[in-house]
Amino acid sequence: MRTIAVVSVGRSDYSILLPILRRIQQDAELRLQLIVAGAHLSAEFGLTVNAMSADGFEVTARVEGLRSSDTPEAIAESMGRLVIGFAQCYARRRPDWLLVVGDRFEMHAAALAALPLKIPVGHIHGGELTQGAIDDALRHSITKLSHLHFVSTETYAQRVIQMGEEPWRVTVSGAPSLENLQTMRFLSRQELAQHYGLRLEQAPLLVTYHPVTLEYEQTEWQVTELLEALRLFTLPIVFTAPNADTSHRTIVRLIEAFVRTHPAAQLVENLGTGGYFSMLACAAAMVGNSSSGIVEAPSQGLPVVNIGTRQEGRVRGENVIDVGYPREEIVRGIRQALDPSFRVRLQGASNPYGNGRASSMIVQRLKDVPLDDRLLRKRFFDQPMEVGTRLDRVGADVR
Repeated sequence: MRTIAVVSVGRSDYSILLPILRRIQQDAELRLQLIVAGAHLSAEFGLTVNAMSADGFEVTARVEGLRSSDTPEAIAESMGRLVIGFAQCYARRRPDWLLVVGDRFEMHAAALAALPLKIPVGHIHGGELTQGAIDDALRHSITKLSHLHFVSTETYAQRVIQMGEEPWRVTVSGAPSLENLQTMRFLSRQELAQHYGLRLEQAPLLVTYHPVTLEYEQTEWQVTELLEALRLFTLPIVFTAPNADTSHRTIVRLIEAFVRTHPAAQLVENLGTGGYFSMLACAAAMVGNSSSGIVEAPSQGLPVVNIGTRQEGRVRGENVIDVGYPREEIVRGIRQALDPSFRVRLQGASNPYGNGRASSMIVQRLKDVPLDDRLLRKRFFDQPMEVGTRLDRVGADVR
C-alpha cells in the first residue's frame, strides 16, 4: 500500500486537489496523508482547514509557519519557517509520494523540504507562465524539484521538457479542478443569496483581485483604478478575498472601504469550493486577475475581464478579455463582457485545459510508477541546439 501525502496551503489549491483527494481516499491500495499549511490555518483567511473536515477528510498534519504580515520580508521568513516545518513532518510521516500543486511560496517550501529525504514529488500545473508574479519562478523551481509532472496542456508539457525534464516523466492530464464542474451540484442565485447573506436580485459581477507580487508597490493604484471602474456599473458586485501574498492587506482595506459606501457591493471572505463554482455559474461576468477566470470559467461560458500582468503568458480561452490597469480599459472590458452578443459567441467554445478527467490519470500514474533509482535519479534531458543561435553569436563576440 502506497502512502501519498498531499499538500494544501489555501482555498485555491484545495479546489484543484479535491477530485484527487476523493479518488485516493476511495482507493483500497492507497493511503492518504493530508498535510495542511499556509492560509488554511489562519483566522485572517477564515480557517479554511475546517472545510476539509466538513468534506470528510482527516487532516494528517498541520505545518505552521505563515507569519501574520504581508511584507516581502515576512513572506521570505515564512518560506524558511515552512521548510523546517515540512521537513519535520516528513521525517515523522515518511510518505511514499508527495503531491503538490502550482506555484505558491508555501508549495515551494513543501517540495524543497522533500529533497534531502529522497521523497519523490508529483507536481500539478507545471510549465505555465504568470509573468507578473514571483509564482512564475517558484513554479519552475518546483518543476526541477519534482519527479513526475501532471500538466494541463500540451504547450505546458513541451515547456517542462524544454526545462530539461525527461519526457517519460510528463503526463498531459488537463486541469483537475474541471472535474468539480461535472460532479458538484451548483447552488442557484437564490440559494447563494440565502446561504451567504448576499443581495443577488440580478446576476452579479464576481471580482477576484490578487496581489501582483512583482508589482506590489503599485497595489494601491491598481486596486483604486479597478474600484473606480466598478463605480460606473449598477449590477451587484461580489468581491472574494485575495491570496496571502505581499500587500494583500492593502487590497482588503480598499475593498472594505468601497463596500461601506456601495450597498450593492459585498466582500465574502470564503465561498468554499462549491459556493465559488456556483458563483461562476450564475455571475454576469468575472473581473480581476484570478487563474480561475483562465482555467475554470471557459467551461461555464463565463466572460472574464483579466486585468494586468499577473496571468500574462497563460494559455487562454475565447472567454478572456485582457485589459490593462487604467480604469478606462477596465470599463471597456466590462462593457464588452456584459454585451449579450459576446456571451452568445462563447456557447460551445472549448476549454483548452481539458475535459475534467485528470484525477484518474494522476492517481493511476502515482500507483504504477516504480519507486526506484530511475525515478529518484533525475537526468537532464538535453535538446539539440539550433545552428546559429544567439548563444553562438554571443560566444563569438566575447572571443
